[in-house]
Amino acid sequence: MASARLLECFKSLQSQGRRALIPYVTAGDPSPKDTVALMHGLVASGADVLELGVPFSDPMADGPVIQRSSERALARGVSLLDCLDWVQAFRQTNTTTPVVLMGYANPIERMGVDAFVTKAAAVGVDGVLVVDYPPEESEAFASALRAQNLDPIFLLAPTSSLERIKKVASLAAGYLYYVSLKGVTGAGHLDVDQVAQKLQSIRSFTSLPLGVGFGISGPDSAVSVGRLADAVVIGSALIRAIEEASREGRNTLEAAQRFLKPIRQALDAIA
Repeated sequence: MASARLLECFKSLQSQGRRALIPYVTAGDPSPKDTVALMHGLVASGADVLELGVPFSDPMADGPVIQRSSERALARGVSLLDCLDWVQAFRQTNTTTPVVLMGYANPIERMGVDAFVTKAAAVGVDGVLVVDYPPEESEAFASALRAQNLDPIFLLAPTSSLERIKKVASLAAGYLYYVSLKGVTGAGHLDVDQVAQKLQSIRSFTSLPLGVGFGISGPDSAVSVGRLADAVVIGSALIRAIEEASREGRNTLEAAQRFLKPIRQALDAIA
């Protein structure tokens, strides 16, 4: 079984010819007490799916902006259990927006895979993306997620071989997340032609929606990707907007919404 919320979300968007907007934020940043309000605020600003980052001390795939957000959250004592509790609180008033937890293996293994999967399903998580679980070693984890109607979500990169794409396509559910750049989040320049070629290759192996992230910084780059993909994932640029507002003493929720709304409008204007 798969997450009904993710399935319905993408089915509804596709029927309208719209692209999913998937913002990523780090749980507990800019402050633990504001995380649930931030999740609701992003939905109000046009988010279709939320990626909630689980803070980790060595986020090797993340660039400096997301690393700093993880460090701030960890300094405030944010744990995986807190992240699950915030999803549960979010679900008290939002039962339709899919929530994907994105993070690293260590916190899950400390909690225990079975305990994590059971709790994640109970609180209303829809999908899980573990950056450092290679697909070749993820069969048991993917099966455990599927047994609880949670979607195992995987990354593909410009360097992914055809064999890796096939393997990921056989395990994944919900959507596939294509990393548009080599290297860490928030780095480099988006090569739209290269993205188009890779997505065409991936689509020959799967009918799942394809999301693209890493390197999307605003409405223009979101539209460039939105013309090619089913979903646009945006993280570092959003977290940077929140970080700058916090440093300057401005309202961080308003800053996040002000950043996201023009991207939603631009995506919806794609013919």
